[in-house]
Amino acid sequence: MNLTVKPLKQKDAGRRLAAVDRLAADELDLSGGDFVRLDSDDGTAIARVWPGYPEDDGTGIVRIDGRLRQEAGVGIDDKLTIEKAEVNPAESITIALPQRLGIRGNIDSLIRRELGGQPVTSGQNVQLPLGFGFMGGQSQAVPLKIASTSPSGTVVVTDSTEVTISEKPAEQIQEAPSGAAPGTSGTPDIAYEDIGGLDDELEQVREMIELPMRHPELFKRLGIDPPKGVLLHGPPGTGKTLIAKAVANEIDASFHTVSGPEIMSKYYGESEEQLRDIFEEASEEAPAIIFMDELDSIAAKREEAGGDVERRVVAQLLSLMDGLEERGEVVVIGATNRVDAIDPALRRGGRFDREIEIGVPDRDGRKEILQVHTRNMPLAEGIDLDVYAENTHGFVGADLENLAKEAAMHALRRIRPRLDLESDEIDADILESIEVLESDLKSALKGIEPSALREVFVEVPDVSWEDVGGLEDTKERLRETIQWPLEYPEVFEELDMAAAKGVMLYGPPGTGKTLLAKAVANEAESNFISIKGPELLNKFVGESEKGVREVFSKARENAPTVVFFDEIDSIAAERGSQSTDSGVGERMVSQLLTELDGLESLEDVVVIATSNRPDLIDSALLRPGRLDRHVHVPVPDEDARRKIFEVHTDEKPLADDVDLGKLARQTEGYVGADIEAVCREASMAASREFIGSVSREEVAESVGNVRVTMAHFEDALDQVQASVTPETRERYEEIERRFGKSEIDTEDDLGTAFQ
Repeated sequence: MNLTVKPLKQKDAGRRLAAVDRLAADELDLSGGDFVRLDSDDGTAIARVWPGYPEDDGTGIVRIDGRLRQEAGVGIDDKLTIEKAEVNPAESITIALPQRLGIRGNIDSLIRRELGGQPVTSGQNVQLPLGFGFMGGQSQAVPLKIASTSPSGTVVVTDSTEVTISEKPAEQIQEAPSGAAPGTSGTPDIAYEDIGGLDDELEQVREMIELPMRHPELFKRLGIDPPKGVLLHGPPGTGKTLIAKAVANEIDASFHTVSGPEIMSKYYGESEEQLRDIFEEASEEAPAIIFMDELDSIAAKREEAGGDVERRVVAQLLSLMDGLEERGEVVVIGATNRVDAIDPALRRGGRFDREIEIGVPDRDGRKEILQVHTRNMPLAEGIDLDVYAENTHGFVGADLENLAKEAAMHALRRIRPRLDLESDEIDADILESIEVLESDLKSALKGIEPSALREVFVEVPDVSWEDVGGLEDTKERLRETIQWPLEYPEVFEELDMAAAKGVMLYGPPGTGKTLLAKAVANEAESNFISIKGPELLNKFVGESEKGVREVFSKARENAPTVVFFDEIDSIAAERGSQSTDSGVGERMVSQLLTELDGLESLEDVVVIATSNRPDLIDSALLRPGRLDRHVHVPVPDEDARRKIFEVHTDEKPLADDVDLGKLARQTEGYVGADIEAVCREASMAASREFIGSVSREEVAESVGNVRVTMAHFEDALDQVQASVTPETRERYEEIERRFGKSEIDTEDDLGTAFQ
C-alpha cells in the first residue's frame, strides 16, 4: 500500500516507530507491535507499527521520524510503499561503543532495556541515551553501532537477547551494506521532530523552501517565480536558527551560514567581496540555503548606519538578492530579533518574500519542547510534564532546554560523591542508577528566569482567592472581567462580546487592592508584569514613553498577560493640572491612552490599575474601552473582618479563649493591612512572653506549648489603631456613587468628594 509520509509527534521520535493510519493498518492486517518494511526508490527501512493518531484516520498517512525518513530515502509528503515484514527475535547482538565513551563494567542490561522491541541490522547506527551528562550534553544520546547480529539480517531485540560489547570501537566497524538498510550510516543532526511548539511556523517555512526546491515544475506551470527569501523574527531563544537547520537537513540542501560580524573587514571592498563569494558558492552547490543569523547586524537601516562600510554591505546584499543575475535554486533565510532595525528595502517581495514571526510558545508548545528535551533522560515514574508546561509562562525553547539541563545537573550532583573523579571511566552500575526526580525539576525551575520577560519579569504571585478574606463582590467582578474571557472564549465569541481592556481598583489604603491583583494573576494562569508607576519616569526626553511602549510590547508577545500598574495616579495625573514636569506626565498619559485603545489591539492582555486617589487620574483613562471596569475595594464589614482574621490566624497556635467573632466586632474601621498588623503584634506579644519565661536551653523543648491568647490580641488592639476614619469612609462612598454612574461625569465631580 502507498502511504504519504508525515513527521512523527515529538514524544515518540527516536524509537523506530511508524504511526500508520488506523484504517490503512486494518486493511493491511497490522496491529501495534508488528513490523513493517518501508520501501521507496532510494531506500528501505524496518519499523515497528504504532497505533495511528485519531486525526490521521482515513488520510493514508504514515508518520515516521527523521532517522527512518533518511533510511527510507524519503522526505515529508513523499509516498512510500508499506508492507508487513517478518522480523526474527535476536539470539545475540554485538554492540560497538565509540572510542571516547569511558564506561567500565557491564552495561548489557542497560543496552537491552533501551533497545528492547526495536528492529536492528548489522552495521546500523543507533542512538541510545547512555551518556547522560558525560558526552558533552546533559541529555544527548550516544551513537553506538550494531557490529553483528545472530541470526543475520534485521532482528528484534528481546529480553532474552544476549548483548556483547565489541572490542573494536564503533569508528572501525563497517557501514551497513547497501542492500540491508541504505542510509543507516548518517543520522540527521536536527529533524522536524526535534522542534516543539512551532508546527504552524514550520509548515510556512517548508511551503516557502521545500516546495520550490523539490517541485520547481509547479511554479513553472503557474508562471511565477518561486519565493527567494524568508525572514524569521521573534524574541531570542524561540528556535529561529533551529528551524533553518532542520529545513536544510530535511531537504538535503547545502547550508551556508553568514555571520554578520565575520564578513566585516577593515579593508575597502572586502566585506562586499565576502558576501559575493558566499552567494557564488551557494549557486554552485544548488539547491542551497544561505542562512543569515542576526541579520540586523549587517543590514541595518542605511539612513541610521554609522559608517560607509555598513551602507555598502546593505547595497551589496540588495543587489545579490534581487540583481540582474539569476540566483538559481538558492533561498536566503534571515533571522533577527530586531525586525524593525532592518533596512526596509530588504523587506519587500522578491527579496524577503515572507516574514514569519516565531513567537513565545503557549502551554501546548512548551509541553512539546519539554518532550523533545527530556526524550533521552531517565525521568522518574510519575513526572507529569503538563504541570511544568503550565508553570513556565514566558519561557522560550532555550529556557526549557536550560530547565532540562539544570534538572540533569541536580541529578548528577546527587551521585557525584559516588564517582571517582580521578578515573577516566565511569562505573556502569552508577550510570544505570541515575534518575531525574521531581525534586530536581522543581529545584531547576527556581533558578531559571524566562528570557522573553527578563526585563519586566515578576514571578506569578503565589496568592489564591482563599488568601483574600472577604471582598466577595469584588472578587466576583474581577473573575468576570479577567478570568472568564481567558477560560470561556467561546461564550464571548458567541455573544460577539469583547473582553474588558482594564480594571481600576480604588479604595482606602490597606484594603487589599494589590493583594487582589496578585490573586487574579495567579488564578488566571497568565504572565504577570508589575509596573510601579514612578520607575517608568526617566530624565531623558522620550524615554518614559518608550518604557510604557516596551511594557505593552512585551505583554503582547507573552499573552495572556496581566499588566499591573500600582499607584497609577503617579503617572496618569489629569493633563493640564501640572506645570513643573516639562510635560513628561502628559506625554506618558497620551502614550498610555494609545496603548490601551490605539490602532494595535490588545489581544489577551488585561490591565489592572490601583489607586487610592482616583480623583487625580486623567478622566480619559477612566472611560469605557480603557480602564472600563471600576471596582471599589471597600473598608471590610464585620463579616469580612472575621474572614480576614481567619486568613491571618490560619496557621497560628491560638489558645481556646480566642474569639475571632468578638475581635471582628471590636475592629470597626480596620482594613486588611490593620488586621494583619494586629495578628502580627499579638504573635509578637506571645513570643515576648514566652522568651522571657524560659532559659535559652529550654526553648527548643518547650516551643510547642506557645499559644496566642485573647489577652495578646487585646494588647495588640491597643497598639494598632484603625487607619480609616469615618470621614475617609464617607469620601470613598461618595466616590463610589460617582463611579457607579453610567459614565464618569467630570473630574470636578470627583474632586468635590475630596474637598
